[in-house]
Amino acid sequence: MHYYEIWVADGRYHGSTPLTYSYPEQLKPMSVVSVPLRSSLVTGFILSEVSKPAFAVKDIRAVLSDKTLPAHCLELAQWLKDYYQCTYGEALRQFAPSIASIRRSVPAPAEESQQDLRFDDPLTAEQMAAIEAINICKSATVLLHGDTGSGKTRVYLELAAKVIKEGRSVIILTPEIALTTQLKLAVNQKLSAPSFVLHSELTQAKRKKTWFEILESKEPVIVVGPRSALFSPVQRLGLIVVDEAHEPAYKQEQSPKYHASRAASQLGAITSSKVILGSATPSVTDYYLASAHGAIVRMKLQAKNSRLAQVKSEVVDLRDKANFTKNRYLSNTLITEVNTALGKGQQSLIYFNRRGSARLILCDKCGWQMLCPNCDIPLVYHGDHHEARCHICGFSDTPPGACPSCNNPDIIYKSIGTKTLVSLVQSLFPQARVKRFDSDNESGEKLNDAYSELHSGGVDILVGTQLIAKGLDLPKLGLVGIVSAETSLTLPDFTAEERTFQLLYQVIGRVGRHGPGKVVVQSFEPQSAIITTAAARDYSSFYEQILKERRDYRFPPFSYLMKLVCRRATPAGAEKAAHNLKKELQEAGLPVEIIGPSQNFYARRGKYYYYQLVVKAKDRKHLVHLAGLVPAGWSVDLDPLDLL
Repeated sequence: MHYYEIWVADGRYHGSTPLTYSYPEQLKPMSVVSVPLRSSLVTGFILSEVSKPAFAVKDIRAVLSDKTLPAHCLELAQWLKDYYQCTYGEALRQFAPSIASIRRSVPAPAEESQQDLRFDDPLTAEQMAAIEAINICKSATVLLHGDTGSGKTRVYLELAAKVIKEGRSVIILTPEIALTTQLKLAVNQKLSAPSFVLHSELTQAKRKKTWFEILESKEPVIVVGPRSALFSPVQRLGLIVVDEAHEPAYKQEQSPKYHASRAASQLGAITSSKVILGSATPSVTDYYLASAHGAIVRMKLQAKNSRLAQVKSEVVDLRDKANFTKNRYLSNTLITEVNTALGKGQQSLIYFNRRGSARLILCDKCGWQMLCPNCDIPLVYHGDHHEARCHICGFSDTPPGACPSCNNPDIIYKSIGTKTLVSLVQSLFPQARVKRFDSDNESGEKLNDAYSELHSGGVDILVGTQLIAKGLDLPKLGLVGIVSAETSLTLPDFTAEERTFQLLYQVIGRVGRHGPGKVVVQSFEPQSAIITTAAARDYSSFYEQILKERRDYRFPPFSYLMKLVCRRATPAGAEKAAHNLKKELQEAGLPVEIIGPSQNFYARRGKYYYYQLVVKAKDRKHLVHLAGLVPAGWSVDLDPLDLL
């Protein structure tokens, strides 16, 4: 009998040392095995063979592959543990071949006409210059700042082709599972190496099968997927691409609370791989750091024979009722432009970042509102199911026929969402084929499922939330309409302006890729710097303005942040716990600024109440030290994307 120390790749294991198991045969270090942990079978990675221990041990249940896990996986797991202050089991869990919770299987998308993607066109002079600049850049991580439509994807593919020719593998990350379809099609057209899609919505059996195919491949591979694909067991890694690197989806909200861009840079350093952060609207922090290292490659020109000057933008004042004589929510200008696009056989995209049918359910007599009993926030009405839902905890209920407070029968549904907007659009343009895309889409109706139909022009008007703002290349799109530009600007957070600019810029960038286009932006503040710079796609002016604000108020990139959140059964209990922790942290005597305690943005969820502290420091190691002092029961988020 042989005995092995094994790292258990499961978040339920909180130990800091490997566990010992037995097996009758000789096994190699880094072999992937299945071992019992309590009442479950989990993945483990063999560290080394050891002498027979003095205590009873359990048996390894199965050897899952004759290929060993690449050594860089354990190195990156150790970094995740230290950098984000999680357990080693939580870090290793990212590298396991299957995951604990699977939501559903994603249907295979309809294959797109390969010539439509046009990745065999000659490279533009700017694309060739970008590739050369990336190859000679001394920094391992390069920020590719390319305007929407400038051909960043083609640059990724050319760099990938070179790496594969050298016998090394490629990981290409995309922020949303829905965007993997078109990216995989592009990879299949341009590159001959085996390619795989890996994400959490695959069935457990499919994900495990794909994981082992990647591990056991004898030739270089390309892995496409969201942030979790970064932890694929690829051999001989040579290139990592983080597309749309500014997107908040790259931040994991469960421990380890890593950001894929940071983890990618570290993996690049471990494996001597080039790392490309691609974005038309880089995060202010990424841009600042890349600028300091001379690691920005700029692309401004459109790749497909169109010019930004051919996209005309118009901002409509939402406060002026004369602009809305035909419809309360869609301006006369926007309605006219949709009709013009329909007449030309072009698609229109109408963006509104609010789901549901109505945002408020209330009584106009006594002021009663239908709130979530768990979270104390307004429930959102969904007319297609005649139910009110909480978009935080998932609670749902049927709206009452009369006010439960004063018995007034006239319940009001105020402030529309995408479902009501679709109905309005269909009534205004009855001849058009209209589809809605948001996170309420059911199986078979999601953006991923409809990609072929959208690409070919089978939908005349797309209505949706930020899901349709990211990465879509629609050859027939001639118009973008933004119903309300301020939907994310009102959030009380230091990133609200940056996020608003990015969303507006990205959705505006869907048009003009294949010819002239029009943009109509409806705004309550048409002269706002955020609105005007986004409409003009002027990143430079936006960046300088936000950087000054960040410097003045000591926010990233001029400081590091840590957000600490506790939950208790009462508000007083949560506030007291936060005050007690603040005192402990202050007693450590480190040069940090501690803000709070204050109620969390969502102060109540279920039976619990939430309070938070925010810690700022010039040196991140001070935050790491303080994170080690935080007692159990607190959520610790180093480098949070926001403070909500």
